[in-house]
Amino acid sequence: MAEHQIVATEKAPAAIGPYSQAVVAGSLVYTSGQIGLDPVSAEMVSGGVEQQAQQVLKNLAGVLEAAGSRLSRVVKTTVFLRSMEDFAAVNVVYEQAFGSVLPARSTVAVAGLPKDALVEIEAVASVS
Repeated sequence: MAEHQIVATEKAPAAIGPYSQAVVAGSLVYTSGQIGLDPVSAEMVSGGVEQQAQQVLKNLAGVLEAAGSRLSRVVKTTVFLRSMEDFAAVNVVYEQAFGSVLPARSTVAVAGLPKDALVEIEAVASVS
């Protein structure tokens, strides 16, 4: 059985439950979902879904960096939205973060997210 490595970083909010920020298994890192919490204050960033999505992707980048990866190595994301009406706005922020190296993605609407977040994103990426 292959061993795995738990990832923890101060560049993203601490886990708010019994889970790890990410786990490296083999050549892949699996991140937990990130929401728009500021890692220093542990408070949701002010503004709307765009500001939350920007913070989500900053948090995700911090976790990936701690795992030996980066956004350009993401192969799959899952985006959770509290409202599909935010789909287009999140797409703009998402595309700015990923550029031309767009991972596979699923997007789903959910009834609610932790801390009343508007968006949450988890990722699977290759590690160096």
